[in-house]
Amino acid sequence: MHVVEVERFGGPEVLVWRERPDPVAGPGQVVVAVSVADVLFVETQVRSGWGRDFFTVEPPYVPGDAAGGEVISVGKGVDPSWLGRRVIARANELGAYAERVVAPLEALTPIPDGVGTREAVALVHDGPTALGVFGNAPVGPDTTVLIVAAAGGMGSLLVQLAHAAGARVIGTARGERKLETVRKLGADEAVDHGAADWPDRVRELTGGVGAEVVFDGAGGPLGGAAFAVTADGGHFSAHGAAAGDFAEIDEAEAARRGITVHGIQQVWFPPQEYGGWVERALGEAAAGRITPTIGAVLPLRRAAEAHAAVEARQVVGKALLEV
Repeated sequence: MHVVEVERFGGPEVLVWRERPDPVAGPGQVVVAVSVADVLFVETQVRSGWGRDFFTVEPPYVPGDAAGGEVISVGKGVDPSWLGRRVIARANELGAYAERVVAPLEALTPIPDGVGTREAVALVHDGPTALGVFGNAPVGPDTTVLIVAAAGGMGSLLVQLAHAAGARVIGTARGERKLETVRKLGADEAVDHGAADWPDRVRELTGGVGAEVVFDGAGGPLGGAAFAVTADGGHFSAHGAAAGDFAEIDEAEAARRGITVHGIQQVWFPPQEYGGWVERALGEAAAGRITPTIGAVLPLRRAAEAHAAVEARQVVGKALLEV
């Protein structure tokens, strides 16, 4: 089989096409023929050498945490009824940028009827996280909600969830193409956060009060600016680090203004719970309540192009790799 391998830390060019032996399912495992693999922004950061204190992976390695496809073989102790089933698999011995992955049963989630494999893979990470951070926030009818990076994979889901809850939704993105996507997803207002005065626009839209609930999917200076336009007594979700790091929040100021701050640690689900959250996200998709925004689908061997596009913020929503 073929895999995409990070041969050293660096730019997208360090992703190389390699041939590797086909994996074999051990006891309690299955082998999945991959159709689609997820591409996460954090994977581009790790590939570049960022976050060495948190991520211990060393080159050469196969990136990718989740893939969707069909079970083609099972190991000892696995019910043969798994054969031929469409599943999401979180990779075990090999990363997901591969034509085959081996995974233990507990890392599998069946894909329900009515949900495409592409859509399921697009939801496997952003779906649980979006449901988690949304569930932590007091969003209801007429709540003013600000979603930073609203055209991203997770931001687009938060727009849909907030809109369905009856909230007044303000979404930020960069450039008219992404802003139009944000409007189509259900945002009442779309603000270009590429403009230096974008926080003033948010204050104007909220009558100078600020947003009652803020979902920060960017971090860095953008997240800091979003915190500044959070209403006193509001809720701030600091889950994004696409700008290079999470937003720096002054805890004393948050306390003085009565702002509840939730970080990404509130949605780091333990392994034994994660599968249930994936099932819930896929169930929401099957019921038509959320739909992932897929902006780019590239062949697996062109993973370097996918990484470059994600890093350049050229993708609206999710980027996927297809075998």
